Amino acid sequence: MTEMTDGVLHTLFRSEQGGHEQVVLCQDRATGLKAVIALHSTALGPALGGTRFHAYGSDEEAVLDALNLSRGMSYKNALAGLDHGGGKAVIIGDPDVLKSEELLLAYGRFVESLGGRYVTACDVGTYVADMDVVARETRWATGRSPENGGAGDSSVLTAYGVFQGMRASAQHVWGDPTLRGRKVGVVGVGKVGHYLVEHLLEDGAEVVITDVRQESVDRIIAKHPQVTAVADTETLIRTEGLDIYAPCALGGALNDDSVPVLTAKIVCGAANNQLAHPGIEKDLADRGILYAPDYVVNAGGVIQVADELHGFDFDRCKVKATKIFDTTLEIFARAKSDGIPPAAAADRIAEQRMAEARASRTA
Repeated sequence: MTEMTDGVLHTLFRSEQGGHEQVVLCQDRATGLKAVIALHSTALGPALGGTRFHAYGSDEEAVLDALNLSRGMSYKNALAGLDHGGGKAVIIGDPDVLKSEELLLAYGRFVESLGGRYVTACDVGTYVADMDVVARETRWATGRSPENGGAGDSSVLTAYGVFQGMRASAQHVWGDPTLRGRKVGVVGVGKVGHYLVEHLLEDGAEVVITDVRQESVDRIIAKHPQVTAVADTETLIRTEGLDIYAPCALGGALNDDSVPVLTAKIVCGAANNQLAHPGIEKDLADRGILYAPDYVVNAGGVIQVADELHGFDFDRCKVKATKIFDTTLEIFARAKSDGIPPAAAADRIAEQRMAEARASRTA
């Protein structure tokens, strides 16, 4: 980035995006690399968050995405009980066109230059194979393949954590953590969703699914013919007798169109950024629908990549992911006692942990 526009500068310092410790703009002319690494907080430890590779409309849009995502990682990591702050990186460009081994190596050198303040991993547009390349230039790349000292795909633990959050939601609403006899609708049965379906069936739930990819649906039905498939998300959320809605595909699933017709009593899924805008959670509460904050229940993946730094142990990670059940119940209790929505309660708990960490450093 040879020129810093007024728009980018405004985005970096605007008050509602404030609080970031460091934002690094990276450029390597030889490979075409343009990237933003945003460190929101290192109060709890090195900032941890993935690298997104995306064709943004502008540099300002890329900076804003990095700021928002890194802030979200601070809260997610704090609520997951990790000794990590929040960070995120974005590489600007179409990965199908721009991604190369040389570019990823150049990016790895920028990560390494931060001296361990930022730990990266996979995100949209980056994969395990990419992290293997980045790791050739930095010690601070996780989400690597098992052959290269990593844990591989984090979908298994992500799904397990969502299942624990769903059990906690059932406990809060119905007084029993089992999903036996409950009808659960899962939108998106790809990497994470199909593992979640397995947990639900094992626990005795009735499962309804949909996915834009027919092959993903076919895979589930072939293995579990008792699962019901419907044509689309709108059909699923209107399903009679639906108890739980699990968005496991794209963000923004809870919006002004879907919430008024949603029949479920609980929303708990793996998708990121499920609330289309801040007022949606109040709309859910007004309709008597419990929302389990997505960044709380889908933290199994970040728990896994954080563990790579200590030599990955699946059983150790599973124990940590199991605690998502207790954390989710704590958030619901805090929301009830404070008279606020669950996402606001989750934010307060995360902010308290970060504030206590900062205070202990200065004491």
